[in-house]
Amino acid sequence: MANEKVMSERILKVTESILEDYKNGRDIDKMDVFSQPDSDAVTDIVKKLLNILYPGYYREKNYRSYNDNSRISILIEDVIYNLIKQTAIALRFREDYAQATEAEIKDAAEEIAIEFISRIPKIRELLDTDMEAFYQGDPAAYNKEEIVLCYPGLLASTVNRLAHELFLLKVPLIPRMMTEYAHSRTGIDIHPGATIGKYFFMDHGTGIVVGETSIIGEHVKIYQGVTIGALSTRGGQSLRGAKRHPTIEDNVTIYAGASILGGETVIGAGSVIGSNVFITSSVKPGTRMSVKTQELVIRHREEIEGPREHAEEDKGSENWY
Repeated sequence: MANEKVMSERILKVTESILEDYKNGRDIDKMDVFSQPDSDAVTDIVKKLLNILYPGYYREKNYRSYNDNSRISILIEDVIYNLIKQTAIALRFREDYAQATEAEIKDAAEEIAIEFISRIPKIRELLDTDMEAFYQGDPAAYNKEEIVLCYPGLLASTVNRLAHELFLLKVPLIPRMMTEYAHSRTGIDIHPGATIGKYFFMDHGTGIVVGETSIIGEHVKIYQGVTIGALSTRGGQSLRGAKRHPTIEDNVTIYAGASILGGETVIGAGSVIGSNVFITSSVKPGTRMSVKTQELVIRHREEIEGPREHAEEDKGSENWY
């Protein structure tokens, strides 16, 4: 009992010290959890939007209906309702809505939600081109069902195209929450501010990073580990709104591990950027750029150790690479 009493006192003491730490008035000490959008609610919106975008590929288990039109109608109403709620919270982070009334916030959130949903056909048109780019670009894809259900690149592209429209509508926080959900699922980090053209294809995808002010043209193919990023962020918040990330023109292929940096950097149309290339300045259209391959040296064991009389006796008994 004595030990339990001592432990209880220690727990009480350390709890009081943590609660006291919250009183310092720092950004990290914020306590109002209901003043920002709910990440779980945003993720739920994304999942329902996937059902709306790809009605024949994703299934919503919570709804039952006799026909597809009814099913999709219910999903659309659900998304609009919840998007209005989350957008109303997020709009408080905009300076022009900081002092707005609840009625003004609600009206603005409703307008944004309806405008966003009205853009779904446009988003689906872009995604159809992405599906085609994935199918034509990867011989390992046996059908488009495999692409929609299995390929992380298409999932990341889909969520980004949704988030980009909300970004254009100047909704704070929610677009980033959406793309970070995709990032956590796929390992692909695309900022919702990036502008991406038709027929966008990310092969394998893991480790791809695309910055906020990037502009990517049509029929662009990117492999895993590619960075389309800023040259320097030492200017901090003073750089906000500036063109910090590259422009990739049409029909460009960028192979694994390449880094293309800088807001003034333009990769000309039809260029091919090889693996592990580091680029900080523009290249002309039709350029083929690669790192000079180092000489590959292959030496067999006999060349190093000489003939072995009892090779068969101890075959497999050593680790020689």
